[in-house]
Parts: sequence; C-alpha cells; structure tokens
Amino acid sequence: MSQTDRPLSRQQLAGMLDHSLLRPNLTVDDILKGCREASENNFVAVVVNPSHVGISAKALRGSPVKTCSVISFPFGLSTTDVKVQETKKALEDGAVEIDMVMNYSMFRSGKPDYVQDDIARVVKAAKNNSSQILIKVILENCYLTNEQKISACRLAVKAGADYVKTSTGYGAAGAALEDVRLMRKTVGPNIGVKAAGGIKTLEQTLQFINAGANRIGTSSSVDIIKALKP
Repeated sequence: MSQTDRPLSRQQLAGMLDHSLLRPNLTVDDILKGCREASENNFVAVVVNPSHVGISAKALRGSPVKTCSVISFPFGLSTTDVKVQETKKALEDGAVEIDMVMNYSMFRSGKPDYVQDDIARVVKAAKNNSSQILIKVILENCYLTNEQKISACRLAVKAGADYVKTSTGYGAAGAALEDVRLMRKTVGPNIGVKAAGGIKTLEQTLQFINAGANRIGTSSSVDIIKALKP
C-alpha cells in the first residue's frame, strides 16, 4: 500500500506543513494573519524572511508552531560571513529553524569545498546556539543536473544539514516528484527532505509525501488542510 493510500489524519498532515509567508509584498498584518492561521491549524512552522522573524516569534509565543527564517533568500549569493551573521540574528529574534539557500552558483562553478564550508559554518552558528535548531539546505534543483543534485545532497549532509530542500519557489521551476525521489534515495531515511515550490493542492501534497518528502513548504497550507476529509 502506498503512503497516499493510507489515510492521513489532519494532525499528521498539519505536522508536515511549513506555512510559507515569503512573498516580498506581504505586510506585517499579512504575517500576523499567517501566524494565526498556522496556530489555528497546528502547522509545524511558519517560514518568513529575516525582518519578520521577531514579529512571527512574538505572535507564536505559547504556540507549538515554530518560526523558521530563510537565509540568503532566494539566490544564496551572500558571502558566508553574511549568512552566518544573518543566521545568528534570526536565532536571536526567535527562529528555531533555518532554511538556507545553497550557493548554487559556486556549486555549478565547480567549487564544492566552498559550498560545503558555506553550509557547515551556518550549521555551526546555529548548533552552537542550540543543538535542536534544524537546518534545511535549499538546493534549487531546477538549475542542477541529476548528478549535481546527488552531489549537492551528499555535500549538504556532510556539512551537517538536517534537511535537503528542493526549491525556493522563486527559481525557474519548483518542486518535482522525481527530484524528491532522487533526494530521498540519496540521503536515506535519517535526513529530512522538504518539497517546496508550486505545491498548491492536497493531491500534490500527498504525491510529494508518497515520493519521500516529510516536510512540504507551501503558501496554500490552509486550502490544503481544508481539503483533507475528516
């Protein structure tokens, strides 16, 4: 029986949804509304830009919903020092999860040591704050070959990442089922795989979970959870 054949409870599904609040035109009121939606539906986290971390963390105080900050979003091209400082500031403001964008320009330029160090230093900055902080590394798969996706997954794991993630949602394409299958096969069962980018329906969500994702990043979380029959 496939995973999509097994009925998921509302609680199980909500525990896999990262409620994305990343559009650059969102207002503070939009962020607060998104936090309320996340709390009402028991989503696992809200994912916000760094300047919204403090707002989200305060709004979610007393709630099990986590605040996740993106780092060097959406291009991954900040210097490592800047990524480290951005990470430290996000944690100081209340983030407990970090979604960092891999420097896929350097990776595609044949500089894996640079990229691994870039990730490892962000991981170190976060884990020094608390070993419980989760680091998800966004590969931006649409710009990578399958061989590069495999190499990037291995590199991220070697650098200490807890999750590998498909996409920012702002690249040339978003999540693809075949990429999630490849990532899960590459990292094995003990590293998280997050699918994000263009996931808008319950059917898509279940397909990605069945392919091996254990987190789904989407701005359509409310519609997805409402579509799940009790």
